[in-house]
Amino acid sequence: MKRTDRNRNLLIAASVVASLAMAPGLTLAAADVCPAPVADHIPQAPSSPLNLGTIKKLLFDYHTMYYNDDVAAGFESAKTFIEQNAARSNRPAIVLDIDETSLTNWPNLAADDFGFIADGSCDVLPAGPCGFNRWILKSSAEAIEPARKLFEAAKLNGVAVIFITGRPDKQRDATIVNLDHAGFDGWTELRTRPDRDERTVQDYKTAERIKVEAEPEGYTVIANVGDQMSDIDGGMAAAPSRCPTRSILSAEAIWRGR
Repeated sequence: MKRTDRNRNLLIAASVVASLAMAPGLTLAAADVCPAPVADHIPQAPSSPLNLGTIKKLLFDYHTMYYNDDVAAGFESAKTFIEQNAARSNRPAIVLDIDETSLTNWPNLAADDFGFIADGSCDVLPAGPCGFNRWILKSSAEAIEPARKLFEAAKLNGVAVIFITGRPDKQRDATIVNLDHAGFDGWTELRTRPDRDERTVQDYKTAERIKVEAEPEGYTVIANVGDQMSDIDGGMAAAPSRCPTRSILSAEAIWRGR
């Protein structure tokens, strides 16, 4: 991909996206159960030639002025959908991503000025550099509060919460500690990626969602929420989405493309 194409994609890529799948047992038409589109404040991509500094300013400005409201609106739509449809499915479940969906990595991203530094220390926040792997092991990422409210609503309505993350198995223990500290208590499953998995993130996550529904006594995934299209594309097993995907831009994820 050309650099200019990549930079343009940074401003049109989705971050918090919810694919709301009707379960096979639902009797209402999709138009009766799908949530209404959520308004957002996604900035327009500047015309070419794209300037890196201009794009970063757009992202910072969006994060400062609109990100919290847009994310809250997206999660509220998903929350309402779950509350209205949980009882319509057998063993309902929602799938949640972690990074930039349930937990925010903004301190890491801001410290690295939208760069991605995999290794190295992360000891002088809010200054950088901050190695992403070290940041994960700190287990200090805060909850994205609308995601935590969705999490609580799902549990209250008898919906299993299954985390499927691109984080590797070697970061599993740190992730469990972080979820606990951030208030995500009582989840059903946490599926981390094998340390030497050669599949793409999308292929890995699609396979895991299929397992969720296909395993004996499997669940019916009624909502799938993530910050990248790799969290959404590929669908589910028994219940392909009959509702349009809802998208909200996020300054945290679109630069890194994780």
